Amino acid sequence: MSGDSLVAGSLVAADYVVFALMLLVSTAIGVYFAWVNRGQENSRDFLTGGRTLTAFPVSISLTASFMSSITVLSSPAEVYRYGAIFVFFGLGQVLSIVVVSEVFLPVFYRLAITSSYEYLEMRFNRATRLLGTVIFIVQTMLYTGIVIYGPALALSQIADIDLWGGIITTGIVCTLYCTMGGLKAVVWTDVFQIGIMLSGYLAVIIKSVILQGGLFKVISDSQQGGRLNFMDFDTNPLRRHTFWTMVIGATMGWISVNGTTQSQVQRYVSCKSITHARIALYIFMLGLCTFLVSTVFAGLCLYSFYKSCDPWTAGQVSAPDQLMPYLVMDILTDYSGLPGLFFAAVCSGSLSTVSTSINALAAVTLEDLIKPYTNMSEKHLFWMSKGLTFFYGILCIAMAGLASTMGAMMQASVVVSGATGGPLLGVFTLGILCPFATSKGALSGLLLGFAVSTCVSIGGLIYPPSPAMARPLPLTTEGCFNPTDGFNWTSTALPTESISITTSLVRNMDGEHQLASTWQSPSYLYFGPIGTVTAIIVGLVVSMLTGGWKSRAESRVTLMKEDTTFYYMFMFFKDRIMRRKGRSKVKESRQNKSGVTKPDLCSAEMELLNVTPT
Repeated sequence: MSGDSLVAGSLVAADYVVFALMLLVSTAIGVYFAWVNRGQENSRDFLTGGRTLTAFPVSISLTASFMSSITVLSSPAEVYRYGAIFVFFGLGQVLSIVVVSEVFLPVFYRLAITSSYEYLEMRFNRATRLLGTVIFIVQTMLYTGIVIYGPALALSQIADIDLWGGIITTGIVCTLYCTMGGLKAVVWTDVFQIGIMLSGYLAVIIKSVILQGGLFKVISDSQQGGRLNFMDFDTNPLRRHTFWTMVIGATMGWISVNGTTQSQVQRYVSCKSITHARIALYIFMLGLCTFLVSTVFAGLCLYSFYKSCDPWTAGQVSAPDQLMPYLVMDILTDYSGLPGLFFAAVCSGSLSTVSTSINALAAVTLEDLIKPYTNMSEKHLFWMSKGLTFFYGILCIAMAGLASTMGAMMQASVVVSGATGGPLLGVFTLGILCPFATSKGALSGLLLGFAVSTCVSIGGLIYPPSPAMARPLPLTTEGCFNPTDGFNWTSTALPTESISITTSLVRNMDGEHQLASTWQSPSYLYFGPIGTVTAIIVGLVVSMLTGGWKSRAESRVTLMKEDTTFYYMFMFFKDRIMRRKGRSKVKESRQNKSGVTKPDLCSAEMELLNVTPT
């Protein structure tokens, strides 16, 4: 390839065919459900699937929405730069699913809510519900714009894919199948797209392992490069990634996402029974762990392949998110269709996340901002839900356009994501677990928690952690070569000077604000938990000061012991123990009455009691 080119190859017709087939099948699923449900004119059925869905498709849909295109591209790059300690995210995911299944799911399912923010009005007041809804809409719109634009930009700079052609095409396809088929189309399209995402990932991993000489070679390279950094139990909250920041931060972050976010709640309350909903969550947990292991190993393959010549340090890519597409174009272009499969996987990640967001935005707008203030017929509400779905689809494409021209918009999305989830989790926790929490306490906790977590998030963006806290692992360009004869840039000529990536991210320049020398930003994984803890503490204090100690909420809007699986497990084992004790007493009584001289008679009596003699 030419010296000024960034990639080792380009896409061919087969790659575009694979990409187009993915879009075509996704659209066809929406058309199918639009035809099957053509007589349906019920907005709740359109937005929740009529609560008839089973565990399997819902669990796959939950997994697909987690596997956003940003995750597909960013997580391997995170492992490449910071090591495989990222795998401890899995422990946080497991703990969060257990908490959501036992604490949040029973209450939401019993109330049969369409919008998770309906709960805030049932438990507290309308002001709390409206504030939660507005925060969710703003955060989701900002995040969705990044989900569409960020990966498209990364792919367009690595492969010959038109940036705006890709954005508009995928945006239109997503909007069409969401508008036509509703939640059922979203769920079943996710089932299809998860297969595409997994196939694309596996293609890259398998080919990398073959080229590197086997699985053990990849692990050996990662070990020598310091990427297998599992044994880091430092409790310093300023460290970017340690065992404790991963487990504590990831657990609370995932509880926030799966327990309170509309896009997740809407799916598992659409199941036909709470048992199906619980099974869906636990299958989802397995899916999360599977993809996490895949992304971690993809990051290790990335390092093994570029351990001697880092494309980012060498200037071959402009951002770490472009490393995976760069690897794909480096190793898969000899196999027609496989690069297209990977880029279809990235696009599927965008589609699954954006379709989920569009459906959730339509649901909360209809349920929280329109229904309470209008008296529309069910038919009009149904068509309004379709119209809102279409509107938000177009708006998401527009947000991608804004993200392309306003760099601050991307920073704002990071701030809002970190600042909103934590305080909302705190308010939902107050409502479900604290019967004495009042509406004044909840609103005060939400506002102050939002303010605190926003300040922490902004501080972390303006004054990021020092390299001593972030601890990026060393990368090198020792094995890189300059292009001299039109071949791959790593193939000929002399090595360039080695460059270390561990340079300081923030330098102390003259005139720098005084805050930069005193502010110590915590790990980004603690931004949400800081908001959660603040909201809970403030909510409890204000509730007690405003008469909460003498008031109790309705039992239906709080967690009851009968709601949890652990309660029935406890009762089951308690019953077994009591039965054994009872049988032992009967046995002892029989023996005392009959004496020890009639063992045959005792044995017969024990058999009648279904007890095996000792």
